[in-house]
Amino acid sequence: MARRFAFCVAVVLIGQLVSAGWIEDRTQAREFTGADGKVFRYRWAEKAPSDGSKVPLVVFLHGAGERGTNNVAQLHHGVPDIVKWLDKNEAGYRLFAGQVPHGKRWVEVKWDSKSHTMPEEPSETMALALEFLDTQLADEAVDKSRIYVTGISMGGYGTWDMLCRRPDVFAAALPICGGADTAQAAKIAQVPVWTFHGSADRSVPVSRSRDMASALWAAGSDAHYREYPDWPHNVWTATYRDGEVLKWFFKQQKK
Repeated sequence: MARRFAFCVAVVLIGQLVSAGWIEDRTQAREFTGADGKVFRYRWAEKAPSDGSKVPLVVFLHGAGERGTNNVAQLHHGVPDIVKWLDKNEAGYRLFAGQVPHGKRWVEVKWDSKSHTMPEEPSETMALALEFLDTQLADEAVDKSRIYVTGISMGGYGTWDMLCRRPDVFAAALPICGGADTAQAAKIAQVPVWTFHGSADRSVPVSRSRDMASALWAAGSDAHYREYPDWPHNVWTATYRDGEVLKWFFKQQKK
């Protein structure tokens, strides 16, 4: 059984930081009304392939600091780097990044706890995100073998949760500094996963990612785990700017 446990030292230069301003123009603010009448706010990015071929779909789940109702804060981390990479390397794609309202969570669990049991029902916003996801899965223009999910912090929890609720949907997942119910590992063992965490994280215990990686390996998974030694909570900037990570992510295809 192949395993990948990597310790990584990365340097992010301030001068290379991507301005978030352009991403507001590159994406569209949209709303989806669920069957229960509740509204799911999200940003939408797409690129239509010139040959009319089917496109991959990417789900991005933001962190706690980007909650609200302005339908723009969720663009601050991750999305600019992902969209920039997709624009350059993919013939076409679709991406949506929903926004969790203040006081809500992708997963209704404590982020600093050492473990949790996956709630029987998804959170209010997660349920809406899944309902919207279903509308995309019903669209013939979407390549069902290339559905991806990734997220940071609160969205790292959300990435694990969405993957565990829909293990047959996703081609791959990139959960960053999140946590999951290790009892769910066998359910998602066949899905390619690469997870990331900083060893000095004081917001979400690094043990959450270590434990989930170990549970996946025990279930027969070839999951990858990268730990950034002595790094605090924000490891997503370096991760999303690592071209090899995104190259690996988007080459995965569901069989």
